Amino acid sequence: MDVLAALDPEQRQAAEALTGPVCILAGAGTGKTRAITHRIAAMVHGGIAPPGQILAVTFTTRAAGEMRGRLRGLGVERVQARTFHSAALRQLRYFWPRLSNGPQPTIVESKLPSIRAAGARLRVHLDPATQRDVASEIEWAKAAQVPTDGYAAAAATAGREPPLDAATVQKLFAAYDEVNEERNQYDFEDLLVMAAYAIEQHRDIAAQVREQYRHFVVDEYQDVNPLQQRLLDAWLGDRDSLCVVGDPNQTIYSFTGASASYLTEFPRRWPGATVVRLVRDYRSTAQVVEFANRLTPGTTLLAQAGDGPAPTTTAHDDEPAEAAGVVARIKTLQREGVPLREMAVLYRVNAQSEVYEAALAAAGIPYLVRGGARFFDRPEVREGVVRLRGALHAANPPEPQPLPQLVTELLNLAPEPPSGQVAREAWESLRALVGLAEEMPDASLAEFVDELAARAEAQHAPLVEGVTLASLHAAKGLEWDAVFLVGLVDGTLPITHASTPAQIDEERRLLYVGITRARRHLALSWAAARAAGGRRSRKPSRFLEQMRVTTAAPKPLRPKRLSDDPVVQALREWRLERSRDDGVPAYVVFDNKTLEAIAERRPADRGELASVPGVGPAKLERYADDVLRIVRR
Repeated sequence: MDVLAALDPEQRQAAEALTGPVCILAGAGTGKTRAITHRIAAMVHGGIAPPGQILAVTFTTRAAGEMRGRLRGLGVERVQARTFHSAALRQLRYFWPRLSNGPQPTIVESKLPSIRAAGARLRVHLDPATQRDVASEIEWAKAAQVPTDGYAAAAATAGREPPLDAATVQKLFAAYDEVNEERNQYDFEDLLVMAAYAIEQHRDIAAQVREQYRHFVVDEYQDVNPLQQRLLDAWLGDRDSLCVVGDPNQTIYSFTGASASYLTEFPRRWPGATVVRLVRDYRSTAQVVEFANRLTPGTTLLAQAGDGPAPTTTAHDDEPAEAAGVVARIKTLQREGVPLREMAVLYRVNAQSEVYEAALAAAGIPYLVRGGARFFDRPEVREGVVRLRGALHAANPPEPQPLPQLVTELLNLAPEPPSGQVAREAWESLRALVGLAEEMPDASLAEFVDELAARAEAQHAPLVEGVTLASLHAAKGLEWDAVFLVGLVDGTLPITHASTPAQIDEERRLLYVGITRARRHLALSWAAARAAGGRRSRKPSRFLEQMRVTTAAPKPLRPKRLSDDPVVQALREWRLERSRDDGVPAYVVFDNKTLEAIAERRPADRGELASVPGVGPAKLERYADDVLRIVRR
């Protein structure tokens, strides 16, 4: 069996480098998994290494399973393909009797219970968002091998933005470790620390581990952090049979402590290492690849997947219009035969999903949210809806005022986002609720709460397949036939708190990851305003300008009062008759702003009508036939 026969020249060069240190710089879509699995197969079939002596390390269980499956297809069994944590846990359980006379510690999947206990000890109030941000800071510190008493200084040096003052986070960090020690439990970082310590401090364990595993392969090496590198060094000892593969242009986890320097400086650490560059992109069309190349000067992918449609970049007046445009394009692609499961809408932060969840649900298009809870399932959103519902039944109801202002006050929403990634995303979610209120300013609080309930119900329908909604981080390692990159405005991508050159570069790499997820269809878009009819103060992402992408400016808004439009007049006459029949005020059917938006957009079907601000699922079901009939007439 010639396991190298089907490889391209660069893949073959990588797979033929069977001894010593090897560094494979693999661009997006260039077949890195193919190269390393064929290299492993060549080592086994060529007698270089028995399969049981090879440890292949990945970052996800999905990637490990894929690697094992490909190796089986190449006639190779018993190679260990595991994540860092899985390999460490397996070794630690085996060697625990030599390390301690006590029971094995419990491995906890969440840091939050211990963080809450630490906060209670220190009498520090921690709301859910702050708890998650503290967890992120502890994870970063442990990954960077920062001791508990060194957090404040290290955080300042690294430019971290902790959710509380650094001294308080440092105390919480120390208390957190105390809680875990008392409860005899480890978090995932502790697991790696203890596995490395066992090898570093126990010669017999080191000898046994190094006898078992003599050859190492590390995938996604650009995402390795100092703690993982420490464990890898412990496994290696003084050997050099190490093959790493990664792409510096896809380094997007620096905020968790990952460092691409281990990949980029590999030849310096290992003089004489074999370095291979994979540059043939088999995933994307020439048009998509050319678009990606614009974003990464000095790195050129060579397209191998043929030609396709040119990527599009579109400007919109506001986010609802942007979502409507995406939904319309999804419908077109579906009619052309692209399955919904082969389409994805990608955004920078999870809070951006709401407008797309709503637009897709209203259009009857199933969708799946990846890497985060559905919008109405998020804790802050559920709590916000409970507050709004509670205000309806309060003994002292709120003072009458415009709905957006009322919702802002009831949600206690600060005018500016807080520091801390999780807290910022929670703020964005609540701001999205206010954005919904801004789309129906004449409605009552009761109507708004009913609208939220209808939206939530529509979005929880069972789904077999659908359009993927995901953040750019969650999309890493995935691909689709059609990708929509949305919300590309300065302040979102790059994100507001990205201020240093290194942080801006990471945001650019995020966009690169998004672009290279697309096989054939790629659409980029941005909106000048958040809410329909809002002030159009947003600017397109600076990365679009750097790529020399031009977009047509949003068309000037028509006057908000379109009293002379015959469609508006006809809709108002219908609304008056319908409100009398239903026994409700006219504005309950549709307010003036919604009627004018319908007249302006001239929807042709239910899907387009659903994209009009103020037309929720309940009103769509009740009034769509009448409204569409009037517009057509």
